[in-house]
Amino acid sequence: MDWTLEVVPVPVTDLDRSKEFYGERCGFRIDLDDEVSPGTRIIQATPPGSRCSIAMMSGMPPMPGAGETSPGGLHGLQLCVTDIEAARAELVGRGVDVSPVRHVGASGWEDGKGGTWNSFMTFQDPDGNGWVVQEAPSELSER
Repeated sequence: MDWTLEVVPVPVTDLDRSKEFYGERCGFRIDLDDEVSPGTRIIQATPPGSRCSIAMMSGMPPMPGAGETSPGGLHGLQLCVTDIEAARAELVGRGVDVSPVRHVGASGWEDGKGGTWNSFMTFQDPDGNGWVVQEAPSELSER
C-alpha cells in the first residue's frame, strides 16, 4: 500500500491575504476555496507540478488527538526545482522577498550555487511560515 503525502496544513491568520500570496505571488494553483460547513472555510493550493497541496483553514476544529501549529510556526517546508536561479527570478518578479541562492560549504552557509543537491533559497509567507527551495538535478519523474 502506498502512503502518499497529499496535503500539508499551513496555519495562517488571514485566508484572503494568504490565498493572494500563494496563488498570485508564488504561482500555486488554487484548487479549492469553499465554506465546507457553516463557518469553516478551506483554501487548498498546489505548487506547479506538485502532487502535494497545502491547505489553509479557518473555523476548522482541531482533529482529535492532533496538536496545533500557530500561524508563522511552520518551517522547513521544501520545494524542489530544476533551475533555482530561474525560480528565484520568477518569485522576485512576482514580489516575493526571497533569500539569495546559498549552498553549504566548508564554513557553513555560503552565497551562490553549490554542487548537485546543494543549492537553496528561502522565503516566508505573510505570517512567517518558512519555505526552503532546493535545486534538484532533474525532474521528479526522472529520478
